[in-house]
Amino acid sequence: MSKKAAAPDLAADRARALALTPVSPETAVRLDKFVALLLQWQAATNLISPATMLHLWVRHVADSLQLLDLAPANAKIWVDFGSGGGFPALPLACALAERPGAMVHMVESNGKKAAFLREAIRVTGVPAIVHAKRIEDTGDSFGDRVDVVTARALAPLKLLCDQAHPLIERGAIGLFPKGQDVDAELTEAAKYWTLAVEKVPSKTSPEGCIVVVRGLSRRQA
Repeated sequence: MSKKAAAPDLAADRARALALTPVSPETAVRLDKFVALLLQWQAATNLISPATMLHLWVRHVADSLQLLDLAPANAKIWVDFGSGGGFPALPLACALAERPGAMVHMVESNGKKAAFLREAIRVTGVPAIVHAKRIEDTGDSFGDRVDVVTARALAPLKLLCDQAHPLIERGAIGLFPKGQDVDAELTEAAKYWTLAVEKVPSKTSPEGCIVVVRGLSRRQA
């Protein structure tokens, strides 16, 4: 498909995304800068699946922004595991830029993707920081307070529970977008963890949901 043919589709996709997850004009400008940079880098670095390019606003941007409504109203400190091409961390940071004291911590061990995230932060001016390390090596990198921990298309729920437990134990909630295999993942996670969990239907995918984890404790062996 030619770039000329693709452009109107992308514009329509943007309109659909912002109808699903409305944002302020200032946030929309930041999102536009982020998407433009993503398209530029995508030519050389595979940041998102090429099959989703023409629907990246709904499939990726709106899918990320919908997490805002599931977080506590005063949530300021977010941690995103495996930020990759910037989802959900960058759209969230674009919106949270208007919230005083907000900060999004992006954990990404891939060097090229971490470089992209740093450039995206610079271009958009959002309140965020990149931790170019493995999740298990982050330790106390996020300070004393974390309100929300997220991860998208990173790992099965059982592993996410393993990784996010230290933050949820200290009071954070987990917001984990999942697809049609969510029930199987919940069943597996429940073998190892006792979860206070809710499934919220996705605004962007009829088969998707967001797993909201408000409590997490290890099951006794």
